[in-house]
Amino acid sequence: MLKKLFSLIKIEHTLFALPLALTGAVLGARGLPPILVLLLMAVAFTAARASAMAFNRIADRHLDAKNPRTADREIPAGTLSLSQVWGLIIVSIAVFLAASWAINPLCGKLAPFALVVLLGYSYTKRFTHLCHYLLGLALGMAPVAGWIAVTGTISPSPIILGLGVIFWTAGFDTLYACQDIEFDRNMGLHSIPAQLGTKKALKVAALSHVAAFLLFILSGALASLGVGFYLFLIITGGLLIWEHRLITPDDLTHLDMAFFKVNSLVSASLLLAVITGLF
Repeated sequence: MLKKLFSLIKIEHTLFALPLALTGAVLGARGLPPILVLLLMAVAFTAARASAMAFNRIADRHLDAKNPRTADREIPAGTLSLSQVWGLIIVSIAVFLAASWAINPLCGKLAPFALVVLLGYSYTKRFTHLCHYLLGLALGMAPVAGWIAVTGTISPSPIILGLGVIFWTAGFDTLYACQDIEFDRNMGLHSIPAQLGTKKALKVAALSHVAAFLLFILSGALASLGVGFYLFLIITGGLLIWEHRLITPDDLTHLDMAFFKVNSLVSASLLLAVITGLF
């Protein structure tokens, strides 16, 4: 059952998102954060993501069953029961809250609000085309949380970095939603591709990524990072361009590569850019 639960929450994709929190932590510490804080952050982040993914699978189980692309997911396929998934959610939330309080009081106080965003996102596609940006908010909290975990304070530079992550996430989620245009329209679901069509959606995604890149630059300036940050950020920009070169309105066959592999590299490149900029 453990293997099925890991599959449900895509545990391997935690490695795609965790560097975002580490980026904020390294920025806040201006170097290597305390090891205990890093360990507690990893636990809190993994638990928060697990609760969000599992809750999303429950919220979308009826939709997943009707979509050929998602019909083989664990709940509609019957390989995991609702009670098992609810159990995972409850345990994950408890671990997240406990780890947050163990990091520092501000993290503990903000943790419930983070959960509202993480769990509430699952329903946003039912009423707004801006659901991609609300998913972005869920990931954009990561560098801010990393900063707070280390410093116990809030500052402009991680907030701007988080805004960049919001636009970056919204951009690639818009790209990913292009494969479900007809299904979303038939089910009355909201997304930018369903509203505008593939061609215009790709333009919106590109503009979102331009905004993200500019915000990344601004975050480095606010944090007084060195030239190494900007040089390494060129790689980040190149990855974003590559992501868009992989996808055209008439060819979505490389969507999985763009969504999972390229974005994993973008996440890692941001962390490396910040580390490089500190020296």
